[in-house]
Amino acid sequence: MPVSSFADRQHPDTIVLFDVDGTLTVARSFVTQEMKDTLAELRKKAVIGFVGGSDLSKQYEQLGDGILQDFDYCFAENGLTAYRLGEKMASQSFIEWIGDAEYNKLVNYILRYIADMDIPKKRGTFVEFRNGMINVSPIGRNCNREERNEFEKYDLARGLRKKFVEDLRKEFSHLALTFSIGGQISFDVFPTGWDKTYCLRHIEHEGFKKIHFFGDKTFEGGNDYEIYNDPRVTGHSVTCPEDTIRILKELFP
Repeated sequence: MPVSSFADRQHPDTIVLFDVDGTLTVARSFVTQEMKDTLAELRKKAVIGFVGGSDLSKQYEQLGDGILQDFDYCFAENGLTAYRLGEKMASQSFIEWIGDAEYNKLVNYILRYIADMDIPKKRGTFVEFRNGMINVSPIGRNCNREERNEFEKYDLARGLRKKFVEDLRKEFSHLALTFSIGGQISFDVFPTGWDKTYCLRHIEHEGFKKIHFFGDKTFEGGNDYEIYNDPRVTGHSVTCPEDTIRILKELFP
């Protein structure tokens, strides 16, 4: 469907896409009322959508039960799971792409690597299987907020995830895989090209003249890097949700 679907907006040919963690919300926290109000006002002016690396259930946890109604586009797992105006769009599968034999080699290597890592705490769910990727966390995704913050500081000082990713790239150089560090405790593994630019496939025929993207992990190796630097996109690098609100008010007064 063309942008005429959004004729009620002041700028129906403009879409604004947002990363979730660190951009719309504090990492793994619930969206504030101020942000919800800001997005509701923005939606009167332009088309809006989120692009998260996590699966849809985690977007519900952070953005609320009404996300399919509150956003024009919902792109979970970088757009591998996608909704437009509440209706599900075509999806892709990582396991079908990689095959069980290579997938088992990859996961076995990851689990052995984590077993040998010298970190103060390990919790659970070190490899989370998703539709379009796997998410790898050395501490485990079951850690609490305090442990999450502790690991982030420990990792920033020692470059644990960075080294882990470098070793994986060498070990699995025969596969067209991308390793992308995001959030506080983990990194994503997915087929090359299935980064956040994947979501643009869903809107490239819509006729949008301007595509804005807001993200906090826009550095090389971060999971916002590719879409932030895509020539089709005007990228905005932010440090926190308050930064996002400030820039939105400047762009759409």
